[in-house]
Amino acid sequence: MRFREADATDWPKIWPFWHRIVAEGETYMLPDVGPDEAARYWMLPPPAKVYVLEEDGRVLASALLKPNQPAGGDHVANASFMVDPDQAGRGLGRRLAECVLTAAGEAGYLAMQFNAVVETNTHAVRLWKSLGFEVLATVPDAFRHPRHGLVGAHIMRRAL
Repeated sequence: MRFREADATDWPKIWPFWHRIVAEGETYMLPDVGPDEAARYWMLPPPAKVYVLEEDGRVLASALLKPNQPAGGDHVANASFMVDPDQAGRGLGRRLAECVLTAAGEAGYLAMQFNAVVETNTHAVRLWKSLGFEVLATVPDAFRHPRHGLVGAHIMRRAL
């Protein structure tokens, strides 16, 4: 398995699972859009970086790393992670997270902050806590979950 920075040729490999995850509507506050518009959300220009985990030429997971805020807040990273649901249970989320945390530190970020981890996404919350993130606050009713109705969104952070 290989972790590397993505390029434009990776988008068609990312798009199927990106779309599936967003369309489910359970973990991301992103609109369900077509592939070209979706690429504008995920395949951001520098200083953002997009990474993939691949195996035998197949992209299994992807992450977007970027400054959490511009200017005075650009020393804090923000990242989004998507693992192909067909690859669940292989530890890919943890592997991708560890690689991205290392890449963020090497890029000079001092911390990483997640602005909206949906509280019902228990797998993600458990993973982030196991990697040293803490819940700073939970914004009540911040996410319209398709099955659970209004649920909270955690703001999570850890130093790098």
